[in-house]
Amino acid sequence: MNMINLKINGTPVTVPEGTTILDAARQASIDIPTLCYLRDINEIGACRMCVVEIKGSPKLNAACVYPVTEGMEVITNSKRIFEARKMNLELLLSNHKRECLSCVRSGSCELQKLCHDYGVEDEGRFDGMTTPSTIDDSAIHMIRDNSKCILCRRCTSVCDKLQDAAVIGTNGRGFVTHIGSAFDAPLNNVACVSCGQCITACPTGALRERDDTDKVWAALADPEKRVIVQTAPATRAALGEAFGMPIGTNVEGKMVAALHRMGFDDVFDTDFSADLTIVEEANELVERIKNGGKLPLITSCSPGWINYCEQYYPDMLENLSSCKSPQQMFGAIAKSWYAEKLGIAPENIYMVSIMPCTAKKFEIKRDHQSANGVPDVDVALTTRELSRMIKRAGIDFNSLPDEKFDDPLGVSTGAAVIFGATGGVMEAALRTAAEWITGDPGAPVEFVDVRGTDGVKEATYKVGDLTLNVAIASGLKNAKQVLEAVKKGEKDYQFIEIMACPGGCVNGGGQPIQPGSVRNNVDIRALRAKALYTQDANMPLRKSHDNPVIKEIYDSYLEKPGSHRAHELLHTEYAARPIYK
Repeated sequence: MNMINLKINGTPVTVPEGTTILDAARQASIDIPTLCYLRDINEIGACRMCVVEIKGSPKLNAACVYPVTEGMEVITNSKRIFEARKMNLELLLSNHKRECLSCVRSGSCELQKLCHDYGVEDEGRFDGMTTPSTIDDSAIHMIRDNSKCILCRRCTSVCDKLQDAAVIGTNGRGFVTHIGSAFDAPLNNVACVSCGQCITACPTGALRERDDTDKVWAALADPEKRVIVQTAPATRAALGEAFGMPIGTNVEGKMVAALHRMGFDDVFDTDFSADLTIVEEANELVERIKNGGKLPLITSCSPGWINYCEQYYPDMLENLSSCKSPQQMFGAIAKSWYAEKLGIAPENIYMVSIMPCTAKKFEIKRDHQSANGVPDVDVALTTRELSRMIKRAGIDFNSLPDEKFDDPLGVSTGAAVIFGATGGVMEAALRTAAEWITGDPGAPVEFVDVRGTDGVKEATYKVGDLTLNVAIASGLKNAKQVLEAVKKGEKDYQFIEIMACPGGCVNGGGQPIQPGSVRNNVDIRALRAKALYTQDANMPLRKSHDNPVIKEIYDSYLEKPGSHRAHELLHTEYAARPIYK
């Protein structure tokens, strides 16, 4: 590899050939601001915030797309550059809805931060006519307000390059350019999969999840309702970031304490129903293998993936596991088995879920998600929404003591914890399937080949006399790669795990939003996943079928995995959906 020598602000720097000025500067601990840039996803030089001076060049150049050359001399912090960046911010603000006090991104808005950093005071200097825009609130999971859009195109890039949906793009030309769907159709009329990755990519408040916190506050104030909350495994690995904690801090104990103080009657763990999902799904896998069922079996925990499959791969719906997601299984058990234990009618239980995922808001409205005649889950909140509720309640999150989940639906195993990371569902299922197939309680509990944040992973395991070929994909572009290989006969898998979001639920569309500068330089997915694998390694029980409450429920209520009652409560159906409604 050829190395290039250059100077940045007079400091000698040596980097590989092909490196951009932006990356070279960051390797030298020099920060160049960006708004549109996302590494490997959106490298287009559109926002012009990263402009720098290059000796011998009369113009300012975009550092994110300009490759270094031998002997180059770069300046990143001259008066000319500062003035150019400041003017650029003022021009962006001239076409921007300035309602920072009431904006959901106030305090975490990248545009707001840069305006502060560059001393923008006369924000109305270039005010004039603004681009016409309307709010699109047609989707269940999110709201788009183009009056806050800066046309950075991050959202369109992740929708296309990561998620293979490409349902949004730039419409119009010149002054009327705006982000929208084809023919400006509302989001609920196109093949949006509800993953929310566009929201986490957006540097401003132009995209946000639909806020359902008022529904939960109303339920908590209703004396007729028993309000139960369940929290997904990935939530505990990210919630602390909303309170200034390092990325990847496991705040399970403080999260539980906060939920108790907010007034929930029961604070339970979705990990419990993740264990239940594994028992049902592992049973389904073994049954399909033994009885010549449809293979490969594909996991069904990610509602964004389910949406994608129903719209883009309806011919593979038979491959999907019929298991509901852990969120929905939890609601079904809470409003049946648990309701009977308490002597409460299902309609008097209000089920709230805290999820890293915006697609969960869509999932609770799907058909076949009302096992007890009422919705399995009443409200799905994102991790971000929970953080806002905690702050509104005046709870000093960082000072809270660690508390434990309530019994009985707070009991779980390490297999359930790792559900939040890509490969975690696969590993959890393999732990149970390996023991069931071999009959050996000492069967392996760690399948490290399926771990890591790579978009596609493969492994082959010998389980008894059976050779099991498995694949894991996260991010729907990677899912497409795996599915196409299966359809063409290029790959022979028995089991596939697919997560809609790159890296799995830890990187879900409802997680705390880290600015582009962090996303470009830190593997957030790996740090959050590490918190889950560390917890798993320290759990006394690490196989889902060893969960004592799961055993009790089967013995006293469900009879056995895959039973008629289990199918009534814990399984669902799928249907092909048109891409354009």
